[in-house]
Amino acid sequence: MTDLAPSSSLDIRTEISAAYSAWDSAFNKADAKAVASAYAPNAKVLPPTHEVISGPAAIENFFAGLFSSGFTDHNLTIIDAGGDDKVAYSTAHWNATGKGADGAPQTAGGLATHVFERQADGSLKLRLHTFN
Repeated sequence: MTDLAPSSSLDIRTEISAAYSAWDSAFNKADAKAVASAYAPNAKVLPPTHEVISGPAAIENFFAGLFSSGFTDHNLTIIDAGGDDKVAYSTAHWNATGKGADGAPQTAGGLATHVFERQADGSLKLRLHTFN
């Protein structure tokens, strides 16, 4: 294992902002495989349905289902961020456009919590993602 230099909270916020931009971009292209690649192999996603979604294949399938339901235009906005050289966290506002029961566009949104783990290459991958 390599030693990683500690990051300042400003650097972590910048890194998380970049991770959010990449995640939003993959989501808005409806690319479930690219969204799933943002997660660590042992990641968990806890959506408002109370499911526990574990691992890359299940995470990819979950987001593919959202895309087939017409969700797009996702945006994450940081509320708070911090952490150290191994683990980073962020809370965020999220919003997206989906389809209502009648098929008309409908705005969805809420709050999200993210826990990132620093990878050997220095990148951040999501270990835990929960949202309402």
